[in-house]
Amino acid sequence: MLEGEIPLKALPRFGDSVFGFEDGAVCRVSLSFSMDSERRRMVTGELAAPVTLECQRCMGPMQQTLVSSFTLGLVTSDEQAQQLPKELEPFLTDDFSADLWSMTEDELLLVLPPFPLHERDKCPARKELEAFEPDDSGDEPVRKSEDNPFSVLADLRTKKH
Repeated sequence: MLEGEIPLKALPRFGDSVFGFEDGAVCRVSLSFSMDSERRRMVTGELAAPVTLECQRCMGPMQQTLVSSFTLGLVTSDEQAQQLPKELEPFLTDDFSADLWSMTEDELLLVLPPFPLHERDKCPARKELEAFEPDDSGDEPVRKSEDNPFSVLADLRTKKH
């Protein structure tokens, strides 16, 4: 087993994908290496990284800890990658080494939420949200069946001109 911390500022692709992170922020990583019954090299890992993301409602910063658990198949060619079982994601290496920082950065990028959002009641844009997205509290008036918007058309059909 291999455990350690990677400074987030050392991961440029990831740094460009988030709103930011605190100075000195690190990604805690734990990796375990093994072989399966068919002698495929595998790495199982967990990671956690505190970051600041941009809420897609209010466009303001929000703190979140990204967490991931993963199992990868270490391969040296595209042919080997195609032969992996579906539950293993391929990670391309050379015969003798793997770039663990790149592996960690790839996993962080994969765990990023596509649309980060504050919780509705904690979002700074809560008042504006309520105007456009009323919550389902049951306070909405229930429309009566006779309030049919097409009832005017029914009257036109019965009148002769």
